[in-house]
Amino acid sequence: MRDLSRDFGACAINTATLGFQAPISAVIDAVARAGFGGIAPWRREIEGQDVSAVARQIREAGLTVPGYCRSTYIPAADRSDFRQNIESNRRAISTAAELGSQSFVMVVGSLPQGSKDIAAARAQVREACALLLEHGRASGVRIALEHLHPVYAADRSCLSLLSEALDHCDAIEGDVPEPWLGTCIDVYHVWWDPNLARDITRAGAGRRIFGLHVCDWLVPTEHPLNDRGMMGDGVIDIPAIRTMIEGAGYAGLVEAEIFSAENWWKRPMPEILATCRDRFASAV
Repeated sequence: MRDLSRDFGACAINTATLGFQAPISAVIDAVARAGFGGIAPWRREIEGQDVSAVARQIREAGLTVPGYCRSTYIPAADRSDFRQNIESNRRAISTAAELGSQSFVMVVGSLPQGSKDIAAARAQVREACALLLEHGRASGVRIALEHLHPVYAADRSCLSLLSEALDHCDAIEGDVPEPWLGTCIDVYHVWWDPNLARDITRAGAGRRIFGLHVCDWLVPTEHPLNDRGMMGDGVIDIPAIRTMIEGAGYAGLVEAEIFSAENWWKRPMPEILATCRDRFASAV
């Protein structure tokens, strides 16, 4: 396992960690000054901006973009809305390419309003991934499926298991030497899974680990989405999971992604970034 205390260049900041409290230009500067190697921006910060200027600033700051967050939810109540969701994601993939992002992170969504058919939602996700894969490959951007903790199964993601995400990848792309469809593994969503070691091994063998997100699960947790902990403040054995992932062949950036509406998002960016540096060195 890499020693992150000696290599902050291997660490990245997902901009959600900073609570969207400043324009993207200021965030890029702050992340670079703090010595991190990468930044993962969100569409809400980029859309409406001069994307080429943002991309240039990121390059000039010496930062890598491991992932661009995140997809429009896929499942829809009718085909017209489904096609609109596909087109929205195609545009986002093109933006990811302009930013130089290594992957486009897909949080796929789940039941459309009024639906109880989660199997149909999963089928729409698989169809959409097959369609978007072609655009991603043509754009030079890998598609990273981020499956979520089962608490989000009804709304944010009908993909709850790493094995499900890998099943989609295998069914759509097959066994290829350089896959364009893979997974982004977030410790917040996988730490509880009794089959995690088995499925990380499978993901590594297929070269389908495109990203690694870290934060912590607090006990008690006040909100399943917006009360994530800083690394080391909760119950997740982050080093053990990272050891498995890097042992499976992952050598990309380790990315802090912390949703914390009532704690970290209320703190100044320099404090958040300094704490992330400390925790990358001591708890990741």
